[in-house]
Amino acid sequence: MKPSIAFFLIFSTILLSACRGEKKKVEKSEWSDNHSVDYNQEINEREQIQIKLFLAHYTYLKMTLTDSGLRYMIYKQGPAGALAKSGQTANIRVKVETLDGIVRYETEADKTESFAIDKSEKESGIHEALKYMKVGDRAKLILPSYLGHGLLGDRQTIPPQAILYIDLELISLK
Repeated sequence: MKPSIAFFLIFSTILLSACRGEKKKVEKSEWSDNHSVDYNQEINEREQIQIKLFLAHYTYLKMTLTDSGLRYMIYKQGPAGALAKSGQTANIRVKVETLDGIVRYETEADKTESFAIDKSEKESGIHEALKYMKVGDRAKLILPSYLGHGLLGDRQTIPPQAILYIDLELISLK
């Protein structure tokens, strides 16, 4: 036999005999509420680092941070008027990107989206941001994943745990 074939056979025999050893029993750990809390805190900490790095790069974004974790900046003010309220129907235009600059969806230029504030399945961060806006205002938003589409994304264009960077325009209120 050639030396390389002999080496291969000896190596294979040793490897196979090593695999036949007694299997170790792996303990199954139970998932608890504490595991969930720790996991969510870790995700939030990572997202906050990503957001801070994004804002350090785009220094012109002077955003206000709310208690919920929403960051927003009204960069174009509409005419004077009342702030949007829960229950009103908002007509908006929106452009949603992830922090990597990929546009995930966008309202067509000649169309608007319409929904009741706090009473629809739109991202909760958008509902919150609208209540800081007046008709005609345009705002930039950063939504941590828990204010957007959460752990699963939207299963179409928004990936799991996506931080969203949104351009929002409030067209009208009813």
